[in-house]
Amino acid sequence: MKIKVSELIVRYMERLGVDHVFGMPGAHILPVYDSLYGSPIQAVLAKHEQGAAFMAGGYIRASGKISACVATAGPGATNLVTGVANAYADKQPLLIITGETPTHIFGRGGLQESSGEGGSIDQVSLFKGITRYNRVVERTDYLPQVLNQASKILLSDSPGPVLLSFPFNIQNERVDPAILDGIKTTRHVHTPCEASPGIGDLVALIGQARQPVIVAGYGCIRAGAQPVIAALSQHMGIPVATSLKGKGVISEQSPLSLGSLGVTSSGCAYRYIVDHADLVIFLGLGYNERTSYLWDRALTDGKRVAQVDNDQAQLEKNFLADVAINVDIHEAVSGVLNKLQHQRRHRPPSPELLARIEALNSSENNDYQLFHSGFALIEGFFSRLERAFPQDIIVFDDNIIFAQNFFNVSSGNRYYPNSGISSLGHAVPAAIGARFHTDQPIFTVLGDGGFQMCCMELMTAVNYHKPLNVVMFNNSSMGLIRKNQFQHYEGRYINCDFVNPDYRLLAASFGIGYQRIDNEGDLDVLFRDCDLSESINLIEIMIDKDVFPNYSSKR
Repeated sequence: MKIKVSELIVRYMERLGVDHVFGMPGAHILPVYDSLYGSPIQAVLAKHEQGAAFMAGGYIRASGKISACVATAGPGATNLVTGVANAYADKQPLLIITGETPTHIFGRGGLQESSGEGGSIDQVSLFKGITRYNRVVERTDYLPQVLNQASKILLSDSPGPVLLSFPFNIQNERVDPAILDGIKTTRHVHTPCEASPGIGDLVALIGQARQPVIVAGYGCIRAGAQPVIAALSQHMGIPVATSLKGKGVISEQSPLSLGSLGVTSSGCAYRYIVDHADLVIFLGLGYNERTSYLWDRALTDGKRVAQVDNDQAQLEKNFLADVAINVDIHEAVSGVLNKLQHQRRHRPPSPELLARIEALNSSENNDYQLFHSGFALIEGFFSRLERAFPQDIIVFDDNIIFAQNFFNVSSGNRYYPNSGISSLGHAVPAAIGARFHTDQPIFTVLGDGGFQMCCMELMTAVNYHKPLNVVMFNNSSMGLIRKNQFQHYEGRYINCDFVNPDYRLLAASFGIGYQRIDNEGDLDVLFRDCDLSESINLIEIMIDKDVFPNYSSKR
């Protein structure tokens, strides 16, 4: 018995393991929504399609699974763009299903038409640069090929967004459900393999090195390699620095942690690598502008370099490596550790090494003072957060610079900075999406400017009873812009300052909790008296708009 294409789409998502879709219905996508009516997939109504895409991305980060967002033709699809671009930058397996006008009115000026015909917007071209694959499915005879190609991208080791747009009439056509039996919908499972090419060479480099260091990126977290990296670090006494997105690959309370490497960090990792390391092992790291100090050659010159990444395109993109291995991070590190143990090579961290790292981490000896004064409340917040929630919390962060320096991420917590395309307004909807996967307490960190881009999505959390803590730094300013205009434009401030609403009243209108933090005592009250696990809270921390972090954004 044949079924509608709209039902086939839903069954396809079910087979992919999708259990939530985030979006907003519209006339041209209603057949898909109607097919979702009896599905185990939960449809989540966002307040804006951009928020829906961010929610799907947050769900992916928390779950590691494929997620989906759904929108109607025209403005529904165009509103997704920033969220999809963020997913593209973060290589997230995001399936986007959009509607389209019926094919028989293509080119005739149909309402919300985006076929590219007759002067209408061209949706395929709009998404071409921010998806790994996209198609307007105008016929059903090649639907199997389209779904197979979509699966290939979504299930790959280096995934990305896939957009499939279905005209209204195509959604209502009938097809044989057996189509799905020929579609791959499960991932390849990696198993540790000591024989992977290059593993022996990397083991030899580690054995020869006097002061090796690991620089770990988000690829390690995606591969679930944190335990084996921590074990390798301890077994061979290798300090570990991370990228911003890699915070927590090993616990930042570990004596072997060098913290985060990058232009907005304390400088501990940079100083250790430049002054002491003779082997740098890059694991799952994009080595971007922020992490590399604008590709500072001092980090790699005069050192042996090894690189492991499951994305071939990342290997030797910014430097030459003595060993470059294109393989799953967990597989590679497990293979290295197994070989070292089999060869009975063991080099525990020496007291001298631990003392050197402790000295570099000491604020008294820090030669790169990022924060002189004026941020005590923020530092106090993060130190209390560490103590109150040593594990089992998730933090989504749009602000980045404060948590990078003040928040020591334990191996039991998860920290997700918005470093994809660094879009404001991301943290709140992303955290809401994550909350649909987990019951762990979630904190979002952002500024007042970014909050006003997404505050309406708090009602999505209210509607679905999803506890959430929104930590908002209030300086009545776009802080980064104001800092740049102070440092590089002689204080000619323009379009960086604004008037805020009364956030106590705003929180009351949403029916959520509210706390204003003006002093250290308010922080004590927050962590002592407030329910930060099962409630929705807006936490407003007041900061001075004329106090800036001590780093320059000018290239």
